[in-house]
Amino acid sequence: MQFDSSQYPYTSRREVVYARHGMVCTSQTLASQAGLDMLKQGGNAVDAALAAAISLVVLEPTSNGLGSDVFALIWIKGDLYGLNGSGWSPQRLTWEALRNRGCDAVPKRGWMPVMVPGAPAAWAAIHQRFGRLPFARLFDPAIAYAEEGYAVMPNLAAMLRESEAEFAPYRNEEAFSGLFSTFFPNGRAVRAGEILTLPDHAKALRLLRDSQCRDMYEGEIAGAIDAWSRKTGGYIRSEDVSGYEPEWVEPIHTGYRGYDVWEIPPNGHGLVVLMALNILREFAFEARDTVTTFHRQIEAMKLAFTDGKQYIADPRFMKTNLAYWLSEEYAAQRRCLIGSKAVLPEPVDADNGGTVYLCTADGEGNMVSFIQSNFAGFGSGIVIPGYGVALSNRGSNFSMDSASDNCVGARKKSYHTIIPGFLTQGGKPVGPFGVMGGFMQPQGQLQVLMNTIDFHLNPQAALDAPRWQWIGGRVIEVESSVPRELVAELQAMGHDIVINPDSMAYGRGQIIWRDHTGILAGATEPRADGAVAAW
Repeated sequence: MQFDSSQYPYTSRREVVYARHGMVCTSQTLASQAGLDMLKQGGNAVDAALAAAISLVVLEPTSNGLGSDVFALIWIKGDLYGLNGSGWSPQRLTWEALRNRGCDAVPKRGWMPVMVPGAPAAWAAIHQRFGRLPFARLFDPAIAYAEEGYAVMPNLAAMLRESEAEFAPYRNEEAFSGLFSTFFPNGRAVRAGEILTLPDHAKALRLLRDSQCRDMYEGEIAGAIDAWSRKTGGYIRSEDVSGYEPEWVEPIHTGYRGYDVWEIPPNGHGLVVLMALNILREFAFEARDTVTTFHRQIEAMKLAFTDGKQYIADPRFMKTNLAYWLSEEYAAQRRCLIGSKAVLPEPVDADNGGTVYLCTADGEGNMVSFIQSNFAGFGSGIVIPGYGVALSNRGSNFSMDSASDNCVGARKKSYHTIIPGFLTQGGKPVGPFGVMGGFMQPQGQLQVLMNTIDFHLNPQAALDAPRWQWIGGRVIEVESSVPRELVAELQAMGHDIVINPDSMAYGRGQIIWRDHTGILAGATEPRADGAVAAW
């Protein structure tokens, strides 16, 4: 891959990191170091990814936790493997149950959106298949940081403040008491530079370490989840967690200008990225910062995203074959709708989002694209007292439309926003990439991929470049660094432009590319507290 960033001054904050023997890119410096430690101890990219992911449960608890989900793409020994570690809904979570509670939508907080935790089972499954170091060793950094404490970074401090305000209305509700006792034990959010200790996490991590993570599903932690749910009005029971296993899946892909872009299939919405790339494939893009480039990117994403939100669901319930969404027939049908003005897209007739992303690489050619998430900060806000297990709220992505493929139901996986990405060329790995951040994720991936492939930006410049995100309708948020003349031109084309200076609203990504000689080029998001740890 050739880089030419001379005309794009987007690397003012950080530079690309190069290495030979291994690399770990995460949104938190200490987590990157934890992963690198595993490489130096003889571990592979899988060991490094798992140690970093387990550490991030402690080091960035506003974004992921012991009740999170995991998706991963793993390139090892010349093949790409996919794992879907998203949890399913409890047996008692039905459309009828929510309607009887007067719900027109699945709530964002509380017990109703809680799903079975997928992350611990995913860690164990990945290690059993591909790990090299003893599983217990991968927990050492996380347990040490949880028990001894660590100094809070600025972005985590900001996210803790936001979460404190977000959950303030629930402070006196018993179901939410674990959140406040675990993460705000002194009655307020920990500030940057202060020490945060999480002793309940250390206890739970030891139980998971010693049981190959089965304690979450059949042991002490599973019993605590059941008991707290029964006591405070939840739907989840021990039988919901006991039968859970992650799924190995076949990654999906599309070709784009000589590269293959790979994603996890539904229920994740990586499919949206591939649909948008297929729509854009027949357009020529001569420069990045032009109104034509921005307009076509935005319109393609709006069309693909509208269809994705309508039709992506648990694959057992999707009525339309994946082949249709990846076909030129579909792409051409949507491409012809992109004209000179912003449109309000409607879903095509198919019959005619808190997250951490990390990536790793080792000197043997193995690479991992890994994403782990609670969704929406602390997720549901339900934290199991004494164990620090913050339960996700992925059920809030279910629809209450009984005709929808994604309608809420028992033992069902919801539409999911976390999407690890991977790039290959000619059957050889280029590397892992991802942009965390809820519904920003496919939008961020599309922009980073085009920055790389169409505009030849190096990985750091590809991440640094100003971003946009579609909010809905014709509303587009842009970073304050987007040129004002470009904003004016987009407005003239009918886009309702809002300048949002909050850089964290535009996702936080990581990239590792490998060249033909085996040299690794890594980058981490300037919008996060991240670091590239290299060897």
